[in-house]
Amino acid sequence: MFKNLEIFQMAGAMARHAETRQAMVAQNVANADTPGYKARDIASFAETYRTQDASSMRATRAGHLTGSTQSYDTRIIAGAGSESPNGNNVSLETEMVKAASVRQEHDQALAIYQASLGILRSSLGRR
Repeated sequence: MFKNLEIFQMAGAMARHAETRQAMVAQNVANADTPGYKARDIASFAETYRTQDASSMRATRAGHLTGSTQSYDTRIIAGAGSESPNGNNVSLETEMVKAASVRQEHDQALAIYQASLGILRSSLGRR
């Protein structure tokens, strides 16, 4: 009965999204001096969650329906006027702001999970 609660699935999806986005930020920072490298990012969790149509099938676990554990599409960021002479458009300041934002997203996912777990425990009479 309590095995597949939607709130826990959403909190897990938020944490996985934050993990994927943090990996993109780390990759961008690691390639900050690579000639021709273009910074990459993924769509926000809200955009990803919003694009799920209520009538469409939803995956219940990683790899379900798609056969892939990676469900986020990366995109190249168009940095208007911010490209360096070597063709690289990574801004370390922007990447650090993104890293802070990703940490907030991950903390939010954990807070949702913990609060939901507390509500579930209270409803079962365990605290």
